[in-house]
Amino acid sequence: MRIKKGFVLREVCGENVIIGEGLGAINFGKMLALNETAAWLWKQAQEMGDFSIEDLTSKLCEAYEVSREAAKTDVTEIVTQWQNVDVIE
Repeated sequence: MRIKKGFVLREVCGENVIIGEGLGAINFGKMLALNETAAWLWKQAQEMGDFSIEDLTSKLCEAYEVSREAAKTDVTEIVTQWQNVDVIE
């Protein structure tokens, strides 16, 4: 998977949001608010380019004291949300 071109994480009024820039904005037309963990995962995904749920799970476990099972559940939920709003491919 990878983040679709034209989607970026911005801070708007103290909230982390994904917005579309350029052509991404034409078809997206909204903002997606992210909590702190989801925003951190977005940044990790951006840095990696191509990523998987397993990749993000490993990153989350390395950075925070969380069980692999809990991390994978959280990552899967967040990535599913990104897929549902069509910001990753």
